[in-house]
Amino acid sequence: MGLRIDWLSTLRHGVQVVAFCCIVAVLTTTIWPNRPYWVQVGSSLCIGLTTWAVIEFGRYFVDERHCHHSASGGHGWPAGWRGVVLSAIGIACGFFFGNALGHYLFGEGDSMRSTQDEQIGLVLTIVAGAAATFYFHLRGKAAHLMAEKNAAERDASEAQLKLLQSQLEPHMLFNTLANLRALIGIDPAAAQQMVDRINDYLRATLSASRATAHPLAAELDRLRDYLELMAIRMGSRLKYSLELPDELRAEPIPTLLLQPLVENAIKHGLEPKVAGGTVTVRALEGEGNRLVLEVIDTGVGYAPSASNPTQAGGNGFGLAQVRERVATAYGGRGTVSVQSEPGAGTTVRISLPIHE
Repeated sequence: MGLRIDWLSTLRHGVQVVAFCCIVAVLTTTIWPNRPYWVQVGSSLCIGLTTWAVIEFGRYFVDERHCHHSASGGHGWPAGWRGVVLSAIGIACGFFFGNALGHYLFGEGDSMRSTQDEQIGLVLTIVAGAAATFYFHLRGKAAHLMAEKNAAERDASEAQLKLLQSQLEPHMLFNTLANLRALIGIDPAAAQQMVDRINDYLRATLSASRATAHPLAAELDRLRDYLELMAIRMGSRLKYSLELPDELRAEPIPTLLLQPLVENAIKHGLEPKVAGGTVTVRALEGEGNRLVLEVIDTGVGYAPSASNPTQAGGNGFGLAQVRERVATAYGGRGTVSVQSEPGAGTTVRISLPIHE
């Protein structure tokens, strides 16, 4: 069986045991006041560290299926009778071997300790060992429960993201087909060209959407495909710009996060404007190690008003989808804001923590 020892956790446990032994030494000093405190500390450390070492490393030889795993995923505290037996073995080793080591190191002969002293020492070893063992048992159990809670929350978040993506895919498809239908009556030749592009675009986009996240560069590649598709219909009325610094290309974000925002920019911003306009998608690193994503259009814009549920306040399907996906994937660490003025276009800004 290969041992996977969490050395950081082991060191942390060892430091706690040393502190506990120093406290026990204060108690033993009141029982045997004729012995110097440093001798009491040394003896306590010999017993305590021996007990701890047997239990700490002994748990790695217990089958992982019978352990409450730690939050780091390695061996935790042995469950059931295995934990009791391991604790008893550790305490016994501490008393017999640790006690003997203390006598040897600090020059105490057996004649200096009476039978009563040995009995008191045995009781102290059992009580202190049981108390420390129970403490580490509770810590291990708490870490195990916390790991289960985090795993359940992570699974729930992933399920929610997949649900949101399943809602986004048909919405994107319907919008694309609606654009195709509108073009058929106006320019059949352009419609045929659009059909050819739609096949490749949908294959790449729907395939990418099966993952919960992908690199920012892949997101902008899909947006470029979509904007080229829309350019067949709008012609010179649609211009676009995609700005992505090299250092942010690999930054992971939820798949198709910006897609509905670009769709909104074209449908509600540029199409109602006779001259059309420009859609700019850009990524930049903001203050506080933040990833800032912006979708900017030079379309008709709007005045914030609760009477316009499609745009005002960001209550339409696209913005609602983006807000919910950011909240699900990032919790309170992600934000979505909208700025717009009539005739001055609209800017949607997403701020996310940069992946470390």
